[in-house]
Amino acid sequence: MKSIRTILTSIVTIVILAASFYFFHMLYERFALQEIIKRLSADSRVAEVVVSDIRVDPATKKTYTTIKFLEYDAQQKPLMPQYFTFSGNIIQFQSMVIRFDDFYVQKAHPLKGKSAYLFLKAFALTDEGAETFPINKVNEVPSGYALARTSAFEKKLWRQFWDYALNPLAARDVGIKNAQIEAPGTRFVPGMLYTIKIEHDGGLRIDIRKLPGILQGEKISF
Repeated sequence: MKSIRTILTSIVTIVILAASFYFFHMLYERFALQEIIKRLSADSRVAEVVVSDIRVDPATKKTYTTIKFLEYDAQQKPLMPQYFTFSGNIIQFQSMVIRFDDFYVQKAHPLKGKSAYLFLKAFALTDEGAETFPINKVNEVPSGYALARTSAFEKKLWRQFWDYALNPLAARDVGIKNAQIEAPGTRFVPGMLYTIKIEHDGGLRIDIRKLPGILQGEKISF
């Protein structure tokens, strides 16, 4: 009788342990899946833009829009702001964007855990051509993406950008899904804050919202 009780106790214990293991395993898998989805759908702020001045040329009657472009580094610290003046207000930002394989994004890889970007220039198309202002130089590590200690991989990444863009096989060998030029843009007007974000598994986009109410109607020196 005692042996039967011991056997039953052992069986119950094994069942409880198995059920507990299964429960925690399922819980871990669910948590891991949530983390993967979160990383794949995440984004990071890389720059902000506001209209700092609007003026009309009395001679030509043209309206000139000046924007303040503020880029952020990998630690979300602001870099030196830049100011660009255009004769229109539909402005675009030409950028290099490199997307990495989802595997690296899922694992939050320190160098390939989100798409890499390089702002090249701000520009506006006109009937006469294009008005352009440089932001970063080709073949340099992007100012907003560079890590505290730039790695050999980063330098190689941007030095060989065109090879990766034109040779998918070479790009695949280093975990790159896609490399291309993008130019997100919109109409820029006073009173709005334009935030440029990099999607961790995608490209650049511009989010728009009103400036805080306390700033509405105020003449602010930028």
